[in-house]
Amino acid sequence: MSESADALIHPIILCGGSGTRLWPASRESMPKQFTPLVDPKTSTFQATAQRLGDTGVFARPTVLTSSDARFIVAEQLQQAGIQADIILEPERRDSAAAVAVATLHAARRDPESVVLIMAADHVIGDTPAFVAAARAAAAGARAGAIMTLGITPTAPATGYGYIRVGAALSGGAGNHAVERFVEKPDHDGALRLIDEGALWNSGYFLFRADVMLAELEAHAPEILAATRAALDAAVTDLDFVRLDADAFGRAPKTSIDYAVMERTRHAGVRPVSFPWSDVGTWDAVWA
Repeated sequence: MSESADALIHPIILCGGSGTRLWPASRESMPKQFTPLVDPKTSTFQATAQRLGDTGVFARPTVLTSSDARFIVAEQLQQAGIQADIILEPERRDSAAAVAVATLHAARRDPESVVLIMAADHVIGDTPAFVAAARAAAAGARAGAIMTLGITPTAPATGYGYIRVGAALSGGAGNHAVERFVEKPDHDGALRLIDEGALWNSGYFLFRADVMLAELEAHAPEILAATRAALDAAVTDLDFVRLDADAFGRAPKTSIDYAVMERTRHAGVRPVSFPWSDVGTWDAVWA
């Protein structure tokens, strides 16, 4: 079923990071998201972009990546037959700055557009289930929540953060408030969290652009100001949008989890059970 044009989800693929835990296959010159770790013909970045193929649900994607990776991104998108906007970060400032840039970029088209933040290096085993979950979470986002997809745990993993699930939200059946985000636990702590019904924090976020901008203004105004200046002074270079380096470098380096998600009163979660991994270690790749 198609969405109306103004209800499309605007996906943003965060394509930074070096994935050095998977050295030597993943390294600074060829980070893991560009490497065919799981599928012999397709990188996880390409698979992420292909997951957005339903043009009745998703708008044209935007990719945030480093200047060094710009031609790899462009080539892999072309190989996959996908068109996208590509924004270049002058340096790594962690996910809060990246989300701020992505949100400002989307808000220029429509301040109330629903934005989907995605990692380029995750593996999802069921694309239709992912699309259905994104659509369901988008209903919560349109109602004003900052939604995340919470993965039903399959093991007491100590490498993931967890989410305690709160009361049901009015925006979309099956969406809930976040009671609390929990830092990566030890093994016994993970077992207790799973027994209590907690979910893995996937790092996928859906929100209305105006809602996220208001939360950034309230909780991380320096990041918002720096990234707005970087986007305002950006230049177009071939098919790339190059952020202003001086302005972007003024953004404090921190995660979106710490800057906003652990502080906002609008955090929501959509429990999902599709196969998912951030393939952060060789053990995860093997699994």
